[in-house]
Amino acid sequence: MNTTIIQLHGHGCTCRKLLKKQDLPAITDVIFQLSAAAVQGSRVKVIAATSSVAAFVVLLSTAATALYLSLRKRYNEEIHLKVEMFLKTYGTSKPTRYTFSEVKKIARRFKVKLGQGGFGSVYRGELPNGVPVAVKLLENSEGEGDEFINEVATIGRIHHANIVRLLGFCSEGTRRALIYEYMPNDSLEKYIFSHDSNTSQKLLVPNKMLDIALGIARGMEYLHQGCNQRILHFDIKPNNILLDYNFSPKISDFGLAKLCAREQSIVTLTAARGTMGYIAPELYSRNFGEISYKSDVYSFGMLVLEMVSGKRNSDTSVESQNEVYFPEWIYEQVTTGHDLALGREMTQEEKATMRQLAIVALWCIQWNPKNRPSMTKVVNMLTGTLQSLQMPPKPFFSANSHPKL
Repeated sequence: MNTTIIQLHGHGCTCRKLLKKQDLPAITDVIFQLSAAAVQGSRVKVIAATSSVAAFVVLLSTAATALYLSLRKRYNEEIHLKVEMFLKTYGTSKPTRYTFSEVKKIARRFKVKLGQGGFGSVYRGELPNGVPVAVKLLENSEGEGDEFINEVATIGRIHHANIVRLLGFCSEGTRRALIYEYMPNDSLEKYIFSHDSNTSQKLLVPNKMLDIALGIARGMEYLHQGCNQRILHFDIKPNNILLDYNFSPKISDFGLAKLCAREQSIVTLTAARGTMGYIAPELYSRNFGEISYKSDVYSFGMLVLEMVSGKRNSDTSVESQNEVYFPEWIYEQVTTGHDLALGREMTQEEKATMRQLAIVALWCIQWNPKNRPSMTKVVNMLTGTLQSLQMPPKPFFSANSHPKL
C-alpha cells in the first residue's frame, strides 16, 4: 500500500497524518478551494481599492472644475467691471451701444462671414436705418478686454477720411462686439497678392498705388499728430487697410494700439506686438533704438514695398529660402536703375512714380528709428517730386551718420 505524508499548517497548529494515495484527490480539492477563496478575497480588496481611487479622482476633478468655474466667473466679472468703468469714464461721445440681441439682428444672426482676424470673426450686417455695416464678434472675450477697450478708445471718437469709423459696440457680460462702417472692396491684401491679374490690375497701377499710399500716410499722420493723444497702431499691414467704394484706403483694427501723450516720443512695451514681417527691429531688441511712433513708420514702409513689388516681405516657402533679403532686393533694383514694372508696360511717368514709392518706403524701413521720417515728412515726400528725394542708405544697416529727415 502506497502512503504519503502530508503536513497541514494553519492557525498555529501542525497536523501530520499518514494518508493513503486514494485520499489525495479529496485533499487537493480542499487546497484548491482554500486557494480560490484567497484569490477571491484579493480580488475584492483590489476592486475596493480601485473604487476608492476612482471615487477620489472624481471628487478631486469635481472640486477642481468647481474651483475653475468659480475663478473664471470672478475673473469675467472683474473684466466686465473693467470694461464698464472704462465706458463710464469715456464720456457721452462714444458710439451707440447695442444689446447682444440687437447685434444678432444687425448681423442677421451671423450668417454672412466676411473674414477672420486675430481677435474674432467679421460678419456682414445692416443697421435698422439700412446702412450696411461690418460686425466684429470678439471671440476671445474672456481675455483682458484690452482689444475691445483699445478699439473704442482709439477710433470711437476720431473721424478721418482714412480711418474706418466705429459706429457702435456691444458689451454684455463676456459677449462683446464692434460695429464698423462697411468696406465693400475688402482689404488691400486682396489686390497686392492676388493671383488673378484682372483683380490686381484694377488697383495696382502706379497712380492708384500712390493715392493709396498717400491716404494711408495721411491717416497715420492724423493718429500720430492730429489727435488729443498720440495713437500708435502697431499693426499696419495690407490686411488692416480696408477699401471703400472708391478704393480709398481706411486704416482698421486697432486692437494692438497704444495711446500716449502727444509730447511723449518713447513708449514702453512688455513684449513685441504686431505681425511678423511688419514689426520694427526695436520691438525685438532695444539695441536698435527706442519704441516710438517710428515703429509704425517701419510697418508702413514694408507695406509700400509690398505694393511696388507685388511680393510678400517674408515668405517661408522652400522656394524662397535662397532668395535675397526682400528690402535688399528692392534696394538693388532702385540703385541699379531697374524698373519696378510688375510685369506690365509702363510710361516713363509711371516708372518714376514706382521709383518714388520705393525710395520713400526704403527711408521708412531704416533699422535705426532716428533715421526714419515722421509721417508728416512721408506725406511731403509722396506729394513732392522724385527729383527732390535723396537715395537712402541701405535700410538693413544703421546709418547714424546720414542726415535725419
